[in-house]
Amino acid sequence: MTELSPLREVIARYGLNASKALGQNFLFDGQLLKRIAAVPGDLQDAEVLEVGPGPGGLTRALLAAGARVTAIERDRRCIPALAELGEAYPGKLRVIEGDAMEVDAPALFEGKPHIVSNLPYNIGTALLVGWLSTSWLPWWQSCTLMFQKEVAERIVAKTNDDHYGRLAVLAQWRSTARIAMPVHRSAFTPPPKVMSAVVHLVPVEAPEGVNFAVLERLTGAAFGQRRKMLRQSLKGVPGALDALERIGVEATRRAETLSVADFTALARETR
Repeated sequence: MTELSPLREVIARYGLNASKALGQNFLFDGQLLKRIAAVPGDLQDAEVLEVGPGPGGLTRALLAAGARVTAIERDRRCIPALAELGEAYPGKLRVIEGDAMEVDAPALFEGKPHIVSNLPYNIGTALLVGWLSTSWLPWWQSCTLMFQKEVAERIVAKTNDDHYGRLAVLAQWRSTARIAMPVHRSAFTPPPKVMSAVVHLVPVEAPEGVNFAVLERLTGAAFGQRRKMLRQSLKGVPGALDALERIGVEATRRAETLSVADFTALARETR
């Protein structure tokens, strides 16, 4: 392997200041990046998808762990820095220049990759919902993703928690989700205004007879008016109120009191 220049030198050489418009915040701490790369488990010769690698800090850690990385990067300023990494790890890094919201990621892999990313803050949630809405079991093995701490808490929240909402239900009805580690704002350059956390999701078998689009519609309506009773918030979803009665859930309850299993049962019965 070719000796790599320190990441800060690479960034200085190519003038890679983090772009606020692209939601970029760079990580330099090699030990932290190594810990993030270790979250999915053994990556030796494993396929990994990384979205928004920037200058390649996390990419370095993934390659050092033995992964075969496919990185999708929209910022063309970062491509030369990533090309250096590719030269240091021949045949281990493939860079796709493009927008991750538009790239057909599943088509890039023969097997099921792990997704490991310090996601751009402005598209992170949308990407996750897209990965959760795929056919199940999905095309990926696990997701290890950096989010703002508040978003991470929304993904793993339980019933009656202030953070519990649509994102928790969509994530947890067919995957296990946990916060793998907190990340202090000072670890980033430039430091964001908020703390961050790494979330780890592993897919599990989906409950039978549940349509994702129906579940998404129900959770969107219920939590879109979360302070209202379900009889009010769900009245615009055809069949939802009758389904509530069939599963024995009082229409006077509010969305945050329903468990993931309750929403799953409601989606199954809504027709």
